[in-house]
Amino acid sequence: MNSIYSVGQVNNYIKNMFQQDFLLNKVSIKGEVSNCKYHTSGHIYFSLKDETGALACVMFAGQKKGLAFPMKNGDKVVVSGSVSVYERDGKYQLYAKEITLEGAGLLYERFLALKAELEEMGMFAKEYKQPIPAYAKTVGIVTAPTGAAIQDIRNVAGRRNPYVQLILYPALVQGDGAKESIIEGIEKLDAYGVDVMLVGRGGGSVEDLWAFNEEEVARAIFNCKTPIISAVGHETDTTIADFVADLRAPTPSAAAELAVADIRGVFQSLENYRQKLSRNLENKIQLLQQQIKYYENRLLYGSPEFQIREKRTRLLDLENRIQSAMEAQIFHARQNLNIYIERMKGLSPLEKLNQGFSYVENQTGSAVTGISQVKVGEELKIQVTDGTIITKVTDVKKEKRGA
Repeated sequence: MNSIYSVGQVNNYIKNMFQQDFLLNKVSIKGEVSNCKYHTSGHIYFSLKDETGALACVMFAGQKKGLAFPMKNGDKVVVSGSVSVYERDGKYQLYAKEITLEGAGLLYERFLALKAELEEMGMFAKEYKQPIPAYAKTVGIVTAPTGAAIQDIRNVAGRRNPYVQLILYPALVQGDGAKESIIEGIEKLDAYGVDVMLVGRGGGSVEDLWAFNEEEVARAIFNCKTPIISAVGHETDTTIADFVADLRAPTPSAAAELAVADIRGVFQSLENYRQKLSRNLENKIQLLQQQIKYYENRLLYGSPEFQIREKRTRLLDLENRIQSAMEAQIFHARQNLNIYIERMKGLSPLEKLNQGFSYVENQTGSAVTGISQVKVGEELKIQVTDGTIITKVTDVKKEKRGA
């Protein structure tokens, strides 16, 4: 009777068979990518297919350093790794450790080796990077005289600052002689004395861009006294020149934007500075004018002429005050005098005379106030309002008057 095994036992047995197979433990397989999915966990799931069939593949997040480009469906690639069984599903798949574009594997290995060597030598170190001038007047360009790269650079530079001088060294950027042509362009523009240099080309395959991965080109960039911005390919393309250059731009257009200052922004800044300076000058002039007015007033108040005029004004004021005080005193004195006059009038003999009374004097000149002061036959003087009456007493009669 045959033995009966569980599914897990069989899957585990098959997995051990795969693991013991030397060929399947380290294998490189080429094919076309399909069903490519980047999982949120960082794992990449895809299939390799050709005209004969398909193979499930996975690259775990920890192995992604072996992938130097954004893989997508339709890419022709070479995947290196091991084939094993996923026991839960009972299916085998390729566990990828390194993925390269087909035909570029050898070149990519050379790229990684040179990159590691130059990095160890310190050619990528930040302390060797030169600053890019903020306002370059002359921009050297090492690229092909035809193609999209130079046109993009001219368009961007012309829009940002038409006064910048662009000096093109027409270099070969692909094929035989490209390496030597790029190096010669860098050296000649460096000797000419441009402010900044753009070195690059449009995008392409690894083979197309290989001139910018040559060690001699990297050394020419490193030894250049002029700051260099690399402008090789599109955003996803990276070359040795990008690491050595003082600044890396993802595209030629971006390199032009980094090298050429936007003159519109400069003009706007100048206008802002002009307005600020004008406001500051106006405020300063107003302040000085106020200070001048203050000192003028001080000089005016301290001048002999002003002092004399001030004293005269004060003297006139005092005179007016004294005169007013005197007039007030006179006015009050007159009022009091009138009161006293009215009072005196009530006591004046003349007023009494005017009222019908008279004043009688005897011969001794004494006022007669009673009959005992006169005798019959005695001559008296009677004072009235308009004169004196002289008369003689003929008779004296005593009469009783009411009290």
